[in-house]
Amino acid sequence: MPANTFSRRQILTVGASAAASVTLGANTAAAREIKGGVDDPWLPHQADAPVPLENPGFAFFTPAEAAFVESATERLIPEDDLGPGAKACGVALFIDHQLAGAYGRAGNWYMQGPWAKGEKTQGFQSRMTPADLYRAAIKAIDEHTMSAQGGKLFADLPVEAQDAMLSDLEGGKVDLGGADAKTFFQMLWQNTKEGMFSDPIYGGNKDMAGWKMLGFPGARYNYLDWVDRHGERYDQPPVGIRGRPAWNGAG
Repeated sequence: MPANTFSRRQILTVGASAAASVTLGANTAAAREIKGGVDDPWLPHQADAPVPLENPGFAFFTPAEAAFVESATERLIPEDDLGPGAKACGVALFIDHQLAGAYGRAGNWYMQGPWAKGEKTQGFQSRMTPADLYRAAIKAIDEHTMSAQGGKLFADLPVEAQDAMLSDLEGGKVDLGGADAKTFFQMLWQNTKEGMFSDPIYGGNKDMAGWKMLGFPGARYNYLDWVDRHGERYDQPPVGIRGRPAWNGAG
């Protein structure tokens, strides 16, 4: 057996040794009793359980912000012959609920100083949380377009002008005050892709349209029937974490 692999027996042996050491420790010190409960993150299926989107309405964006995000994401992934675009797939709703939650607060990110300028390879370096960045950037962009485009908000511009603005944001050519244009565009683009291709349980990828466009099978339990069928096109419909409509009598 290769040196870097473990057999089932070795794993069981390690587990038994750990249990024995805990028992021995209990003989020399008072053990603290830990009782499980529904809020304990270490219980099975608790820490990683997905949180479904139950409210179909916007929880974070104002109406003006929602209009911006719907317009901008639709230009990034527009409707075409391959399928619906970001707006029809609920990408803005997905982003909204992410910003209303722990992601928007940067809940599990290190957000303390020092605030030296980071390298491009270091990823997100702003001292703003994602929610703060979206709010500040959208406000600055709408103010910019109102000044340069005859009082029109971004969402009211023709698609050619929207594309030009998004291109300028990508290139860092727009001054957004305290928000960095390139950083915002990169986050918007990343979140757009996540909303288009994530599991529908989170609000985006409506009707699994993003998966259908890619031919992605989703979260099926197993593929035992297909293991030996090399070179064949997989023709089964995608399945989400909650299953698919046909299983629930909805289609």
